[in-house]
Amino acid sequence: MKYTGERVIPKLMNPRNGMLIEHIARYEFAKSFCKGRVLDIACGSGYGSEILLKDNPRIKELVGIDIDQESIAYAKEHYPFAKTSYHVDDALNKDLYTIYGAFDTIVSFETIEHFKGDEQFVENLYNLLKPDGTLIISTPFGRGKDHPCSCPFHVYQYTEEEFIDVLKPFGQVTMYHQIDTTIEIPRKDMKYYLMVAVCKK
Repeated sequence: MKYTGERVIPKLMNPRNGMLIEHIARYEFAKSFCKGRVLDIACGSGYGSEILLKDNPRIKELVGIDIDQESIAYAKEHYPFAKTSYHVDDALNKDLYTIYGAFDTIVSFETIEHFKGDEQFVENLYNLLKPDGTLIISTPFGRGKDHPCSCPFHVYQYTEEEFIDVLKPFGQVTMYHQIDTTIEIPRKDMKYYLMVAVCKK
């Protein structure tokens, strides 16, 4: 599996790589929320499993789903933990709940901006989540969905208002912002570049 700059592959990246460090920070942040059956949707190379499972006995099962067959093969080879399973599937597949069942926690990092159909994706996440379950989902700040993206891998880049609006099926949304390894409730004196929403069903 080659590192192209789109997917995070820690074993092929410099450990001081800024994107790698930021992605690890998001998984570390999500770890405190993860319990029971956990779904990592768009899990990529599977490295997040190692972070979420380490010293976290509250996780009973961790399911990774990604549309890229090569990434799932890599995850199975490099992160084959006893509690994990990895599957090739489409985040926009309306039958995900029927296939995989319901989860206590869902993690979705840097996913929603990559395809058209964000409302269908959020509906899928809602259906996959158990009552009172928790979704941790992130996306970069942008100029808005109607503006062209500077990143060639992104279809949308949201304003905060747009991101909150697409998450409206959830009963409670708490918005955090990220800069480098800091993820916090936003402060007025800080400039951030990424949003992390913690959503309750």
